[in-house]
Amino acid sequence: MIAALRRRLSTDHQRCDGWLLIAAVSLLMVGWVMVTSASTEIAASLTGNPYYFSLRHGAFILISLLIAVPLVRVPLALWKRYAGWLLVLAFGLLVVVLFVGTEVNGSRRWIRLAVINVQASEVAKLCLILFVARYLERFLPGVRRYWWDFLKPLVILVPFGVLLIMEPDYGALVVVTGCVMGMLLMAGAPLMRFILLLALVVALGGIVAVAEPYRLERLTSFTNPWADMYDSGYQLTQALIAYGRGHWFGLGLGNSVQKLFYLPEAHTDFVFAVIAEELGLVGAVAVVGLFAVLVYRALRIGRRAELARLPFAAYLSYGIALVFGAQAFINIGVSTGMLPTKGLTLPLLSYGGSSLVVSAVMVALLVRVDLDTRQVLRSAPGGKAR
Repeated sequence: MIAALRRRLSTDHQRCDGWLLIAAVSLLMVGWVMVTSASTEIAASLTGNPYYFSLRHGAFILISLLIAVPLVRVPLALWKRYAGWLLVLAFGLLVVVLFVGTEVNGSRRWIRLAVINVQASEVAKLCLILFVARYLERFLPGVRRYWWDFLKPLVILVPFGVLLIMEPDYGALVVVTGCVMGMLLMAGAPLMRFILLLALVVALGGIVAVAEPYRLERLTSFTNPWADMYDSGYQLTQALIAYGRGHWFGLGLGNSVQKLFYLPEAHTDFVFAVIAEELGLVGAVAVVGLFAVLVYRALRIGRRAELARLPFAAYLSYGIALVFGAQAFINIGVSTGMLPTKGLTLPLLSYGGSSLVVSAVMVALLVRVDLDTRQVLRSAPGGKAR
């Protein structure tokens, strides 16, 4: 019975991984609906048009698809060839944003281009993944044997992290650091190196946290937000109220109370709290399930590429899976009070043009990897897509 179910759910007969596309498109559509629901009141207050953010989000989705779909046809060899230049582009964007970036809530993360804002860290994140994947393909034996080859990507990560701290964008710093470390681990680097580095990172993180009072306050306020619910704990307490009101099946689509000027950033960083309030535990778990499918299929595509001896494609897929997984975990962890507050969007779901476009490009790269892997496996003697 299990074997029969597995055959029915298999994508072997398809041209590409259908489950990956179903998960990605479903998150896009759920995101549009929930951004519309969460933003109507704030949009009406700010612009007089309750569908202002909804229309912009729909336009962002359309732009994302128009960019991502043609990119599926771009060979991975081209991405690999220009990975070094893309890393230079990443550093350039992170430097430029410090000088000409638009400041919002004390952070300088966006470069204004005409009617849109480009978030430098989102583009830089993808460029870094491409570079590290290329590096692992070229120096994989050394990464597994020698400390210096293992540390080179982390050395590059240091100025990258410094630029993110200067914005500041600690959420992006956590995601890219975890992503690079995860890619090195999945490349087969010895576990003991990660234990030693983890101890060092924890020590440095502690020093950075206590260096500024506001950082320490943000790290400690999430442990008991009710102690200062009208100041440092305000956003989290309002999110927790939304979760409490949702119960099993929610209040119904559009019936959230917390989005009525109680919960800040309801359509961006805290959209998952609105999902939980309107769709309940069932809806929230369904969204988590979609992210789980997305990450699992990305990891599976990477593993198949590794077995097909396509190392660049494999490590690129692993990096994308880690970014999607880490960013979703942190965003949901922040809104549920499990993690300190960080400004991270839900990939493919939250409002934000840069995040949507980059996430869609990442999905397009996964599809390209899957297509190439299936072609290699089918051309091998007795081979087939698995």
